[in-house]
Amino acid sequence: MRMDNAELKEIVSLWNLPAQAKKRIFHILDDSPPLSPPHLFRYYHPTGKGKVEQLEKEFAKMSGAKHCLAVNSGTSALIAALAACGIGPGDEVIVPAYTFFATASAVVVCRAIPVIAEVDETLTIDPVDLERKMTKRTKAVIPVHMRGLPCDMERILALSRKHNIRVIEDVAQAGGGSFRGRWLGRFGDAGCFSFDFYKMISSGEGGMVVTDDELVYIRAQSWHDTAACWRPNRFARERVPGELFCGENYRMSEVHGAIALAQLRKLNRHLSACRRTKKVLLARLSALKVLRPAPVHDPDGECATNLVLLAPDAATAKKAFGIAKEMRLPVGGVYDQTVRDWHIYRYWEHILERKTVTDEGCPYSCPFYTGKLPAYSQDMCPNTLDILSRCLIVSTEYRSVREAGEIARGLVSLDTRL
Repeated sequence: MRMDNAELKEIVSLWNLPAQAKKRIFHILDDSPPLSPPHLFRYYHPTGKGKVEQLEKEFAKMSGAKHCLAVNSGTSALIAALAACGIGPGDEVIVPAYTFFATASAVVVCRAIPVIAEVDETLTIDPVDLERKMTKRTKAVIPVHMRGLPCDMERILALSRKHNIRVIEDVAQAGGGSFRGRWLGRFGDAGCFSFDFYKMISSGEGGMVVTDDELVYIRAQSWHDTAACWRPNRFARERVPGELFCGENYRMSEVHGAIALAQLRKLNRHLSACRRTKKVLLARLSALKVLRPAPVHDPDGECATNLVLLAPDAATAKKAFGIAKEMRLPVGGVYDQTVRDWHIYRYWEHILERKTVTDEGCPYSCPFYTGKLPAYSQDMCPNTLDILSRCLIVSTEYRSVREAGEIARGLVSLDTRL
């Protein structure tokens, strides 16, 4: 069916505009029919200048990646990257115990076995436990830059080279963050970004796969578009083994591409504001005696969307939450055993109980898997649960320097009462 301004009006209605402004816009649209119907499919754009393609080019320029592929979600980015890197039946992939469930779910979707590793006080994967969890079946690790905090990519890359495994970065919550001057997502074989709600770039739904490896890019591109063979010559015969296969459909639409493009152009400004606010907070918290800021692998590169404070134990953290509520301080927690938070492995019963979409039980029953299945349990990562139970979180997004100063004074006062 042919599109006109009726669809554009519905999009305008998503914005909470004043009634008079909305009325004026609708009046203009009624008097100005489009010169041609909009092209919302990302490929075959009549002008050759689609928004999704433009987003990919500007993302590549900002990130420094050779290849960028826009997809319809961060989860799709993970699945496409895993598939592109050849992860499948018989393989193990190590994921951190603190990440959104989709990180582990993507591994199962690719018919591989997720292995869960501890995080340390940086709230990112613990390199010591990462190596401890490696076996001869380990084919990849997914370091997650949780809450905009960079993983120790130097140690992770050293381990990946030592054990010859793939590195697929989950940058869902850390778009624009860096480690020692290089964008997160640029260190591994592929980096996966999310443009969903609560992300640094938000387009409602969307994501991005970045890589410097041309074959990984082509395979991810094919996987995301029903194996439509997006190669230099898409109709040519297979040039190298593994170039042609059947894929799925994770394409991004032009509407989501346009919104993500506008968000990308505001990213650096948003990051600068968050970092400025967090620096103010940290500078004024030097007097803390009981609580302490969590360590960060690269303070200059973190997204700084959160200030993480650590209490010496869970009981002290619980007391701190009570005082914060009394003082009306914007302090939240991570783990208190009362909220079923799918960012914490303890609540991944989908994984812990090896639930599968069909009764065959794949990938856990896969004959290609010759190892001993991981001993999943709710207490399998005690260090993670201990650290998360001691965390106090203060969001720094959209806070002025003045607000940061007031919060800092409140936190110092709270600390004296512990």
